[in-house]
Amino acid sequence: MKLDPTKMKDWQIAEAAEEFMKPVEKLAGELGILPDEIILMGRQLAKIDYNKVLQRVGNRPSAKYIDVTAITPTPLGEGKSTTSVGLIDGLAKLGKKVTGALRQPSGGPTFNIKGSAAGGGLAQCIPLAPFSIRFTGDIDSIANAHNLCMVALTARMQHENNYDDERLAKIGIKRLDIDPDKVHMKWVIDFCAQSLRNITIGKGGKMDGFEMESGFAITVSSELMAILAVAKDLVDLRQRISRIVVAQSRSGKDITTADLGVDGAMTAWMVDTINPSIVQTIEGNPVFIHAGPFANIATGQSSIIADRLASKLSEYHVTESGFAADMGFEKFWNLKCRMSGLKPDAVVIVATVRALKMHGGGPTVKPGKPLDEAYTKENLKLVEDGCQNLIAHIETVKKSGVRPVVCLNGFSTDTKAEIELIKKIAEENGALAAYSQHWLKGGEGAIELAKAVIKACDEPKNFKFLYETKESLKAKVERIATEVYGASGVDYSEQAQKRMAELEKDKDLKDFGVCMVKTHLSLSHDPDMKNRPRNFRLPIRDFLVYKGAGFVVPLAGEIKLMPGTASKPAFMNIDVDVKTGKVTGLF
Repeated sequence: MKLDPTKMKDWQIAEAAEEFMKPVEKLAGELGILPDEIILMGRQLAKIDYNKVLQRVGNRPSAKYIDVTAITPTPLGEGKSTTSVGLIDGLAKLGKKVTGALRQPSGGPTFNIKGSAAGGGLAQCIPLAPFSIRFTGDIDSIANAHNLCMVALTARMQHENNYDDERLAKIGIKRLDIDPDKVHMKWVIDFCAQSLRNITIGKGGKMDGFEMESGFAITVSSELMAILAVAKDLVDLRQRISRIVVAQSRSGKDITTADLGVDGAMTAWMVDTINPSIVQTIEGNPVFIHAGPFANIATGQSSIIADRLASKLSEYHVTESGFAADMGFEKFWNLKCRMSGLKPDAVVIVATVRALKMHGGGPTVKPGKPLDEAYTKENLKLVEDGCQNLIAHIETVKKSGVRPVVCLNGFSTDTKAEIELIKKIAEENGALAAYSQHWLKGGEGAIELAKAVIKACDEPKNFKFLYETKESLKAKVERIATEVYGASGVDYSEQAQKRMAELEKDKDLKDFGVCMVKTHLSLSHDPDMKNRPRNFRLPIRDFLVYKGAGFVVPLAGEIKLMPGTASKPAFMNIDVDVKTGKVTGLF
């Protein structure tokens, strides 16, 4: 089977490859997963009973653990998922038993600008359409559980508003006295829908609900997705769901899902999500899919469960963190690794000539518009100037005690001089470097990268966290801002100062980590500040608290929890072949 990514679209490559894909039972069986540990979800998809598998193989040595992150991307993305898949296939080409763990694509980017998170070219996961749309139902279950909580909250507010204490007592309900101005949750939907960011609900008569301001966030930003990413097992998932703070009472008391009596029902919606799903690369290597994207507004990590499971079934395990090292890797490092107890043996930083030229002062890169010729012709000055962004991310990874591997994700317009310059700068700043053509050549094109990763895995490590959990909330926020983003300091709005003072007094939060909400398009809070901004101050406008997940969430700059749909979104190209029922146009 000859697949040529220079002449075929991603969905066409995937469709052709799917004719030869392994049955899912065979794929799992090659990892040593037994038939009664496979939960079939139709003809092409399956979940894995992680608990059964770990009870059987949990005492095995763990695989070498590799995280894939990136430099600050252009709005087009720089191929982090594609690189993750390419590295998996490259390691397999070298005879290694390898697994991967990627995040489930969100309907937001799939139907908007970025497209699916399945990879691209000859380095992608299949089956593409089921993976990208619906999949095994985890995101739908999260949305339903989350919105059930909002139903419980708003119904309770209506009934407490309409009934006196005596009437409530007769039906066994104690008044919670919820403050409508301190409702922290919004509704969720898994699309980019800017018109739903701010809405008014409950309009009409007294039987039509409690009228108040509300809104929507994208589903993958839900605290439930964060909980799925960090939960250790079903017991832990259930406990964390019960601790979610939905609102506050007029006296300032936290109102949780347990107070609303909805935590058990939410867990019922979520019970099947606890098991990771499994797909395969075009070259037939296994990849676990669990939890979701968006490290700019969420954790953006594949799950702890998927990593623990895979690390007992392989020699090398590749996991992925969202966006650049200032966002995804920082959260992998200080949140996920702290909670899982797993420590990385190597960290890959994905870079492209295109992104480095943009950071070096190249013309604006806009989705849907042709690239300026500055990006398709050799320009060593733009590349060299833009490498300041790469150096910043190298320094961030090195702070964790792990030597990074810079992967230059190859494009046909890259020149030898540009490639050698980037490698030289990466190595001079303490990283290993490799050029990879996995998009064009699959695993064969990622051999150089795979060898560099194996070398990094074998080097000694001195892994350490950026901050200690016993530090104050302010100290944690400012350490991230100054040591990772490069800010000169942090400015807090009046609301943020007030909220931070409240949170510092809350003993439940003393061991919580920080999950920053910030643009992914800059090291700073401002997406227009490219390369390596200096002498800026990071503005924090407010804080959210995810007591179930175990995070305090500072909101930096103007970033929204609900992205917007562009003027020419991807859904305009997606259709179905009515003769075969196959989805076309995905990328």
